[in-house]
Amino acid sequence: MRISFCILFCLMAVSGMVRAACEGPPEQQPGGVGCSVADFSLRDDRGKAHSLSAAFSQPADEPATAPKLAVVAFVGCECPLARQYAPRLAALAKEFQSRGVAFIAIDSNQQDTLSELAEFARTHEIEFPLLKDPGNVVADQLGAVRTPEVFVLDDQRVVRYRGRIDDQFVVGRQRPSATRRDLAIALEELLNGQPVSVSQTEVQGCLIGRLRKTDTQATVTYCNQIARLLDRRCVECHRAGEVAPFALTRYDEVVGWAESIREVVEQGRMPPWFADPRHGVFQNDPRLSDEEKSLLDQWVDAGCPEGDRGQLPEPRRFVVGWQIPQPNQVIPIRDEPVDVPAEGVVAYQYYTVDPGFREDTWIKAAECRPDNRAVVHHIVAFFVPPGEKTRGRRGAMVGFAPGMPPTTFPEGAAMFVPAGSRIVFQLHYTPNGSPQRDRSSLGLVFANAAEVREKIGGGMAANPLIQIPPGADNHEVRSQHRFDDDVRLLTLTPHMHLRGKSFRYEAEYPDGRNEILLDIPRYDFNWQLRYHLTEPKLLPKGTVLRCTAHFDNSAANLANPDPTKTVRWGDQTWEEMMIGYFTTLPAQADTASTR
Repeated sequence: MRISFCILFCLMAVSGMVRAACEGPPEQQPGGVGCSVADFSLRDDRGKAHSLSAAFSQPADEPATAPKLAVVAFVGCECPLARQYAPRLAALAKEFQSRGVAFIAIDSNQQDTLSELAEFARTHEIEFPLLKDPGNVVADQLGAVRTPEVFVLDDQRVVRYRGRIDDQFVVGRQRPSATRRDLAIALEELLNGQPVSVSQTEVQGCLIGRLRKTDTQATVTYCNQIARLLDRRCVECHRAGEVAPFALTRYDEVVGWAESIREVVEQGRMPPWFADPRHGVFQNDPRLSDEEKSLLDQWVDAGCPEGDRGQLPEPRRFVVGWQIPQPNQVIPIRDEPVDVPAEGVVAYQYYTVDPGFREDTWIKAAECRPDNRAVVHHIVAFFVPPGEKTRGRRGAMVGFAPGMPPTTFPEGAAMFVPAGSRIVFQLHYTPNGSPQRDRSSLGLVFANAAEVREKIGGGMAANPLIQIPPGADNHEVRSQHRFDDDVRLLTLTPHMHLRGKSFRYEAEYPDGRNEILLDIPRYDFNWQLRYHLTEPKLLPKGTVLRCTAHFDNSAANLANPDPTKTVRWGDQTWEEMMIGYFTTLPAQADTASTR
């Protein structure tokens, strides 16, 4: 049950007011390095009060000296980066506890409940105090902006370091490992009586969901416009049980994320879409219109008013479970769940399954369904015909990735899978800060062969001869595919790994014309999107599909596993691929004759 912040403030009034202040010179920002922080008292999820001054006091039953330093870490229960860094904070607390460093975590998000705080601490094994900051009072006094953000205070409560924990994780990308443990280094230097060499660092992460002053006269409110906008553009993923890390289905969920929503929309990070709008028209383009962006801006600027609840739209209804019709066959990746660690880089996992196809099979819909969406980055299922190697050239494929809809074919069309085919699953797991388990599966809807009028085709324009030199920041690789029959192009799916930078599909027609079909100027490995053409594109016999990709193997690419090595083709993310997947249908007789 959610507890109102009014009640929480009343509870605080019983035990004493919450206070925090930077007492440095007026020109210094709150929480700035060199500022003094006044004492404060906040409560944990069980109602127990904890003060900053108490963090520097040694309990009577412990013989060690009183703490010399305190780390104040701002966290958020649903923030992906805060969840990834939570076990690291817990490990640092244990590492430095015996050396006189106390840790305190603070949640200032209005959207996070006390029960969610308890779950966060339990999941990530946080043993130091995790406190609720109603009304973001302490966050305001320290000037905390994002989660996770940390402040290191000496025993005079003077800020000696503020910023990130380390440099491994950034929004949308991560290094293979941290190159600088900023918080640990600052603590070591202070404990050794040295000044902090880098006392302030840039923080990446989620904006703190602050309480805001609301314009009660605003014409744009959550109930009359914003709820409808989110239903159209966001809720498909941002709802319980789906891939997004938090839900956006109620006002009390949305309001704390409002500033973050505006930020990611302005930066083009959400909704995920990377196609240059000058080329191609795609039915699954999720981008907000200029009018929708303006509504969002007006609402946030007005303090995110809720409005009249009587104007709320009916909740959007979604299919629960399988997004395709009820599958005729469900094939799990393996008999037992896969254990996914809390941290680290997990190599691609491969599982070969015999689905028991004793006869030729026609598939009209397929869905790779993650069992644990919190850690499944993507799934690819390859149908490998009999006689072919499972790790060599593969047959037809379907897949799942965030933002990718399930595979459904037009009426009367189906994908052919020969008898005796096996299925090879490729899974990419991304640890999220706590140990997880997954047993994903593939659902198939079969078509009656007598009802199949068109065979789904497709393939790929790939270049397995990749050799990306060390340090190259814009290395070009090309591939192509020639069509020997008239076809209608349905979808395009570019695929690269961590060094992928850009990808372009072009059609060179038999009459000499060239057309850009899809241009991805900023490729993002985290979003393996399939681009569905609004209208199938006729590609006459003799058309050459040309793909051009660029790779960044330099140190400037934060996700680059090793910029000193030549990179070649390989299945794992620290290797590379250059594949332009596509799906087609045979050209209809009338369109082929009038090209």
